[in-house]
Amino acid sequence: MKTLLRNAAIFCCLLALSSCSANGQTVKTYGYKVEEVLPHDAGSYTQGLFFHDGVLYESAGQYGQSSFRQVDLKTGRVERRMNFDRRYFAEGSCVLNGKLYILTWREQECFVYDIATWEKRGSFRYRGEGWGLTTDGKSLIMSDGTSDITFLNPDTFQPERTIHVTLRGQKVLYLNELEYIKGEIWANVYGTDQIVRIDPATGQVRAVINLRGILPAQQRTSGTDVLNGIAVDDHGHVYVTGKYWPKMYRITLVEKK
Repeated sequence: MKTLLRNAAIFCCLLALSSCSANGQTVKTYGYKVEEVLPHDAGSYTQGLFFHDGVLYESAGQYGQSSFRQVDLKTGRVERRMNFDRRYFAEGSCVLNGKLYILTWREQECFVYDIATWEKRGSFRYRGEGWGLTTDGKSLIMSDGTSDITFLNPDTFQPERTIHVTLRGQKVLYLNELEYIKGEIWANVYGTDQIVRIDPATGQVRAVINLRGILPAQQRTSGTDVLNGIAVDDHGHVYVTGKYWPKMYRITLVEKK
């Protein structure tokens, strides 16, 4: 916990200086406007969140509680659910070429399913921890809780390349849930209320989104956890939520001058 608080403090200091990067590149900062408030399962420890063919999917973690769900966007109702053995802590997830990929945290195994039938097609082994997962339509893109993001071959799960994410030349640690939006990687920074928008070629942070206060204090309980979960639908609408949050939000960004 102390490490996370220290990381949050360091990140906030970098954020305060982000209008002028070390390379002379402007790092934009954004607030948000809530366009729609939607129900979300407060029993879901959100790890992965994404749309596929207009349908919302979510992977949820914790040992003994991990699952993958198909969710009705408007009601938050879980329409279909797959539970994992209690040995596994499910993490990020995404779909590429009709295959559903779901990471595990410390079990070093990625499960592969047919997205239409949810039948298991196999699994891949990897080193280190699994945190977030998304795709640019060609590669799988994975975070591991550090400042590194790795591009993987979807057929072999072998690394293709790794980028090191930096803000003003400093590492951005605890990169968590990922979403690929309009040529950028969006990443939750675990333990903070921020999302960073990352150049997939260089790893440099192009913009920081501050979502502080999006879940009102009166809707928080002792069990409410951190911001985590980014999804974009076919219309380009962006949705965010958090671990054990009762709400999900459709937002637009408001640039800070």
